[in-house]
Amino acid sequence: MYEHSSICISTDILSKNLPLVSGDTSCWLRDDQFSRQALAGINPLSIERIKEFPPVSKLDLSIYGPQESALKEEHIKGHLDGMSVQQAIEENKLFILDYHDIYLPFLNQINSLEDRKAYATRTIFLLTPMETLKPIAIELSLPPVDPNSPSNQVLTPPIDATTNWLWQLGKAHVCSNDSGVHQLVHHWLRTHACMEPFIIAAHRQLSAMHPIYKFLDPHMRYTLKINALARETLINAGGIIETEFTPGKYCMQMCCAAYRDWWRFDLEGLPADLIRRGVAIPDPTQAHGIRLLIEDYPYATDGLLIWSAIQKLVQSYVNYYYQDASAVCSDTELQAWYDESINVGHADLRHASWWPKLSSPDDLISILTTIIWLASAQHAALNFGQYPYGGHVPTRPPLMRQLIPKENDPGYMNFIKDPQGYFLSSLPSWSQITKYMAVIDIISSHSPDEEYLGVRKDLSTWSGDPKILEAFYSFSMEIKSIEKEIEKRNSDISLRNRCGVGISPYELLIPSSGPGVTCRGVPNSITV
Repeated sequence: MYEHSSICISTDILSKNLPLVSGDTSCWLRDDQFSRQALAGINPLSIERIKEFPPVSKLDLSIYGPQESALKEEHIKGHLDGMSVQQAIEENKLFILDYHDIYLPFLNQINSLEDRKAYATRTIFLLTPMETLKPIAIELSLPPVDPNSPSNQVLTPPIDATTNWLWQLGKAHVCSNDSGVHQLVHHWLRTHACMEPFIIAAHRQLSAMHPIYKFLDPHMRYTLKINALARETLINAGGIIETEFTPGKYCMQMCCAAYRDWWRFDLEGLPADLIRRGVAIPDPTQAHGIRLLIEDYPYATDGLLIWSAIQKLVQSYVNYYYQDASAVCSDTELQAWYDESINVGHADLRHASWWPKLSSPDDLISILTTIIWLASAQHAALNFGQYPYGGHVPTRPPLMRQLIPKENDPGYMNFIKDPQGYFLSSLPSWSQITKYMAVIDIISSHSPDEEYLGVRKDLSTWSGDPKILEAFYSFSMEIKSIEKEIEKRNSDISLRNRCGVGISPYELLIPSSGPGVTCRGVPNSITV
């Protein structure tokens, strides 16, 4: 047992009977499992390719200090398998989890909260010949106190016992930041919140018999209700998100900043998002029009199968009802729906130049494909693995309570004498862990009445339209085929991010599921 602040944390409990995705209870100590989470974990949406080194902040220099990272070539050149840094960049071998700009503006406030300590982090990865990632540096930044006071530090892979524990603490802080960005930005903002205006506008502007309303109906099921419940008990002031995640009472401010500075509907489709992050490049010779620069990227490779199936269905449906641009432009209900979604639902961004036009069937196909992708597969990939991937707190702490000790810090000797105790005391308190696990267990569960992608209960609506019925039937068959393909991939021993000793298969985008916590299943809509 390790005691801290009148809280007893049993190392026994932290290592047994927990929802580990890996069968190896020590996987939280391993770099390979830490790296794999960026490609096949609950947040595979943050990894980016490095295009320049050192990374450069986009924050205001006068407020937040030097824009250039503290990372230098000497930190990583010994870990590049003989390549220079420039060569590694040119050969697309360097990747990053960059949580610097999103956290730094809030760090003074976060670190003044009781039992909250955080850094703005950057983690550098090398892509290995086996298509796995290897962490080679972690930068930990704090707001500058004065020009002569260093506000950041860089950790590199350990060379002795002391640096090993510092490295573990560094990775824990990265995972804590990753948990916050996953929950606040990728999960709540990009799926729940940003889809809501399109759903409200559909109910207000489209008649129940409108072909687009009928088409979208199963993809809007329960979303408004679950969002209302989230505002009451999850994201409310003093609610579960604020008490269980690093940003605390600044959670929604961070979420709003991401919406203001970063969110763009035109880049929310899967191919566009992969290209934006530099993990794919346009390539018309490839099946999906892009080429992945990390070939064994389970979220992306499985997601592209589902994206293409959705796109094909939407094309068949839209082209049946809208043969030309005039049909789209003259549909007053359709135009009113899209206009309200932007100008009322997304009023703060209504003047942005990047909003897609709605003036042709192709425009409508793109918009609807993105909406259905976000409501179904994107949300599923971000939600239903939360307990299996995050229930083992040392693997993925939702918050940290201590900074990493430095040699002149008062607590440094305590860290040297008992590094495991220091690590455990940096994790959430026992009461926080208990509440956190209970909540993510609930929200990772499928309900018994879940309706999954490829299944519709309203097909009788189109009983007089055999072409539409045929399109839905073809879509259902393709979804079943995708499921088999994913299962095949998960048994391929050459795919190291899916298959290997202690490695669980990536199943979050397998379309079907039973009820409960299954770590798989793609519902038609955001239902939890």
